[in-house]
Amino acid sequence: MESDVLSDAVAAVTTAPALSVHIRARAPWGLRFGGRRGFGFHVIVRGECLLLRHGARPVLLRAGDVVLIPSGAAHTLADHDAAEPVDLVVDRRVDRVTVGGDGAETIVVSGAYRIEQGVRHPLLAGLPEVVNLSGRRRDRLAAAVELLGAEIQAHEPGGDAIVGALVDALLIYILRAWYDGDSTGWIAATADQAIGHVLHQMHTRPADPWTVDRLADEVGLARATFIRRFTRLVGEPPLTYLTRWRMITAARLLRRDRAPLAAVARQVGYRSEFAFAKAFKREYGIAPGTYRRDQQG
Repeated sequence: MESDVLSDAVAAVTTAPALSVHIRARAPWGLRFGGRRGFGFHVIVRGECLLLRHGARPVLLRAGDVVLIPSGAAHTLADHDAAEPVDLVVDRRVDRVTVGGDGAETIVVSGAYRIEQGVRHPLLAGLPEVVNLSGRRRDRLAAAVELLGAEIQAHEPGGDAIVGALVDALLIYILRAWYDGDSTGWIAATADQAIGHVLHQMHTRPADPWTVDRLADEVGLARATFIRRFTRLVGEPPLTYLTRWRMITAARLLRRDRAPLAAVARQVGYRSEFAFAKAFKREYGIAPGTYRRDQQG
């Protein structure tokens, strides 16, 4: 693959750096999370606890385990399943909380990745309600978790900056680990020589007047073969994905600067502001000007 389109996608769908809290809990304890935009996450640094969700069996989490909750739905971490949890809202880049009694200690890094609301990128669509990754895996995710735990417990100068950067990077490690070995889907598409190249072209040059024939010519495939291969790996036809990526890119531009809507339209391949507005509303449910006002306050 000639370009890091995974990094492109994650950067495009995240709206801000992650929020995180270092939790030192001693039994008995319980904390309720969720009910906000974004992906909730938990990294068990020391000890163990239960993940409790309405209508689901308790899940035992041990040191080294990582959990991602893409829906951001309400859930609880606790030392036992009968705990009476208190609400914890994570709203700072790096924060600290101490809870519980005088029993066994558990240390957790929890937080949220702030994800663009309403975005429908195939990378996110393939995730289950709970991504549960065991620390017993010997890979770079485990190494990142170990380093994160070491920084939290060291209390050395610069630790907050390092922890914040590690938490941001952890999302990429989680996605890599979850999709590892998957022979289909968007991650597999990025690793395919031909389709990965096409995705790179779409990501870096969204304003180009791409057609199916031109994209197929880029990688020397017959039109029908290209369409089948792209659709099988990515999960949708080439021009459907291109339109989606253009709208994701437009949303990022609308969040971050105040360029005229006509300029944003041109940057994502639309000569007509009306046509751009129509496509954007179809994807996000609101007009681009309204979206910008909502996002920029």
